[in-house]
Amino acid sequence: MSATLGVSSEVKAYVQHWGVRESAVLARCRRETESNPRAMMQISPEQGALMQVLTRALRARCVIEVGVFTGYSSTSVGQALKAMHGDAAELVACDISQEVVDIARGYWKEAGLDGIITTRIAPAAESLKALLDEGRAGEFDLMFIDADKTGYRTYYDLGLTLLRPGGTMLIDNMLWSGAVADPTDTSADTAALRHLAAYIHDDDRVDMTLATVGDGLSVILKR
Repeated sequence: MSATLGVSSEVKAYVQHWGVRESAVLARCRRETESNPRAMMQISPEQGALMQVLTRALRARCVIEVGVFTGYSSTSVGQALKAMHGDAAELVACDISQEVVDIARGYWKEAGLDGIITTRIAPAAESLKALLDEGRAGEFDLMFIDADKTGYRTYYDLGLTLLRPGGTMLIDNMLWSGAVADPTDTSADTAALRHLAAYIHDDDRVDMTLATVGDGLSVILKR
């Protein structure tokens, strides 16, 4: 599970106790994912709660997720969508791995979300381009990106076209455990995240901020 940089375990526990209303299915997803060798890929409960609040604040109905993993983020957002719009809500979940999507699907079904979530199993750029080819530009209210870091810039540009004006994009891992602020780290992932942060900062199509939630969350509002 990702952790907010510089926050003590005591503060983390306090936030997760008083700042999160975690449903039973989300708690189970979190606990069961802890034994996964890639458990650090899962977002934190407070990040899921923030995503639920933003989903409701936007009155979002159509959402895209790039990077499903075991389903905590999609289940969080899906529950908010379903509460507001019932079966008229839509969440398009994109991932390259059928295996992880099958894990997530179990939580979606338990939460009663299987009727509003559709999946695209393919490289994310292909899935996003397919949505554009289907005439869905400007139809989505919210997008969450949490996938391969070197692909983020491509997903950002394609996603911005899919979002409506006033739609919001959330991009995870933008602090990369602090590596982005370490000039000696020149790895491909770190460099890609730095370049994207600069690109977003100078992009006059959006309003933006970089929040120190979890492993760093870029919050981008399409103008």
